[in-house]
Amino acid sequence: MKNIPSILVGILFMTYSFTLQAQVSVNVNIGAAPAWGPSGYTAVDYYYLPDIEAYYDVRATEFIFLSNGGWIRSRNIPNQYRNYNLYNGYKVVLNDYRGTTPYINFKTHKTKYYKGYKGKPQKNIGVYKVKNANSYKANKNYKSEPGNNGNNKKDKGNNGHGNGKN
Repeated sequence: MKNIPSILVGILFMTYSFTLQAQVSVNVNIGAAPAWGPSGYTAVDYYYLPDIEAYYDVRATEFIFLSNGGWIRSRNIPNQYRNYNLYNGYKVVLNDYRGTTPYINFKTHKTKYYKGYKGKPQKNIGVYKVKNANSYKANKNYKSEPGNNGNNKKDKGNNGHGNGKN
């Protein structure tokens, strides 16, 4: 009978500690930059992808692109660019907007960062398999992300090069 209060306190303590661990693990990956994103930026909300004239919302993990005269948000890259390699493409880290509409400056972005634009050399956060090589680039913590359209070896038989060939 003297052990019952000790057992109850132990159960309550374990329940409390499990609750804390669950809360931490749920919030860890929210708003994390994608593996194909440029490294070295900790507080970025949007990238502009000049080659496909689209934006990427880091927090919502969505692409933003023009379709039929309106801006569309989607977890997937626009269909016409499904073979585009996000790892090799240039990403412009944006800071010239307010709110949640970076495309308000689209005309400026499209002119300043034209298709084929290459600014300073970029390193990606994650890794990708190099064509004709048996090594991986970048860090060891790469995790495949769903919806990265052709940049994940599991997507549509793609080999991670974004070209759809095996």
